Amino acid sequence: MIGLFRYDTETVDILERAQKLYWQAKGGPGQWNAEYAIASGPGEEWRILQSVPISQKPVPPSSFSITRAADGTVVELKIGETVYRRIDAGADPANYFHIQLTKPLEQLRAAALAAQPPVETGPFRKPDLVELTTLDPAIHLDIRYAQTNNFLSTPVYTQARAFMQRPAAEALLRVLHKLQPLGYGLLIHDGYRPWYVTKIFWDATPPADHNFVADPQKGSRHNRGCAVDLTLYHVATGKPVEMTGLYDEMSPRSFPDFPGGTSLQRWHRDLLQRAMESEGFTVNEDEWWHFDYKDWRLYPILNVPFEKLGSAAPAA
Repeated sequence: MIGLFRYDTETVDILERAQKLYWQAKGGPGQWNAEYAIASGPGEEWRILQSVPISQKPVPPSSFSITRAADGTVVELKIGETVYRRIDAGADPANYFHIQLTKPLEQLRAAALAAQPPVETGPFRKPDLVELTTLDPAIHLDIRYAQTNNFLSTPVYTQARAFMQRPAAEALLRVLHKLQPLGYGLLIHDGYRPWYVTKIFWDATPPADHNFVADPQKGSRHNRGCAVDLTLYHVATGKPVEMTGLYDEMSPRSFPDFPGGTSLQRWHRDLLQRAMESEGFTVNEDEWWHFDYKDWRLYPILNVPFEKLGSAAPAA
């Protein structure tokens, strides 16, 4: 039942804290300002305990019922005749934000490769991209844009590789070494992104959804080799850590300060953020997985395909 549910413009977040479930309602713009403990009743009924209000508005109902899918996932909350439907992706990557391509991918790729990045004025540092897997075998890859489980539902990268500018890569290595004694490794979803891929994303996305992708006329910090999309994995099992939301999920669960999910999910998300910030990275305000290195302004927008990048020597 933990997740986001919506009716009209009202959103309800069912979350866990200290092994108890809470009903949290969105009252004002950007504010989660009413929270109440909930307890199970008979069957699929739940009671809302008005014992821990953050404010008096909005006033919650006294009870609600739930509707489950075949796998047991709660898909609806029902208050009388009002139905709040789940709006997050749950735990299923198939529920990602997807778009319908405006044109065939190969047509978009050809146009993007023929285009030129925006002209910038320097001076900039000389690029020195390092392949992250050469730094430490505990850096694992899950490059989504080289697979089909991304928002375009098709591979865009021709190779599953990840690079960063050397100072950023070395800072990432220090993050890894801080996390390893705690039993965690780093799982990389994306690093340096050639500019032409940013243009593909923009051109492939309908204008109404352009807020989800970077404007190629401005470039992105990924284009400069100073941004990384990543998560944690358990060293003992090799499995990714469960976070408050999925990678590239376009919902409030992606916000780094999202108050929902479980206590353990929030703890892991915050652990990753603290470790990254300790080495000069800043989390993106809309994406818990996206971090920018402090020196990103010192590097130019790059448009070198992965095929033309050789592997750097392993770190000493």
